[in-house]
Amino acid sequence: MADPQRTRPGGATTPAIVAESDPHRIGDVDLEPYLQPAPLVVILSGPSGAGKDACVARMKELGYPLHFVVTATTRPQRPGEVHGVDYLFCSRTDFEGMIDRGELFEHAVVYGEYKGIPKEQVRKALASGEDVIMRVDVQGAARLRELMPEAVFIFVTAPSEEELARRLCARGTEGEEALRRRLATARDEMRQIHRFDYVVVNREGELDATVQRILAIMQAEKSRAKPRKVVL
Repeated sequence: MADPQRTRPGGATTPAIVAESDPHRIGDVDLEPYLQPAPLVVILSGPSGAGKDACVARMKELGYPLHFVVTATTRPQRPGEVHGVDYLFCSRTDFEGMIDRGELFEHAVVYGEYKGIPKEQVRKALASGEDVIMRVDVQGAARLRELMPEAVFIFVTAPSEEELARRLCARGTEGEEALRRRLATARDEMRQIHRFDYVVVNREGELDATVQRILAIMQAEKSRAKPRKVVL
């Protein structure tokens, strides 16, 4: 004789041998964290010229449903950059006011200019269930690691020092001495690579592949047996 069955919402049937239970549970295991993973905070970092900005710009172009945190900075606006989209460009006085009011997660002086991450953007995005992408320098990543250890830290790098130098020169925004300083800083920053969760090499002409590797990391993170959850 066939087992009696119960009809569940939607017309599906369940064998009577299965006790009534939470629909997102098997035995003692709650599957809710795996069915609805908490939003991620992804920190993209690496030396200047690695392609962090290019990765973020390409993700935006491709329309991925992510919240891209806009970093505040006092550095001059470069050709093609848009205020409020690429960076929040502000004066030193305004930036120091944000520091005094406690409006930044972290801030640092990078190549003589302030950079910092506004708190409110991140809190609102996480509250709405959006994954958050931040691009920061290596110094900023170290500070964020203290504040949100459950974030995903990805180190983006060029495949060689020669390629890194070529990219920096191609910007055409700095003199030889400034470029030497950036390369010296990049060598120091590379020594921090072991502190990151992942490393993605951004090869020349393969930006889309670089973006796909970053997205694959995010997908894998959402399937962790011990899910991450950022608490601010």
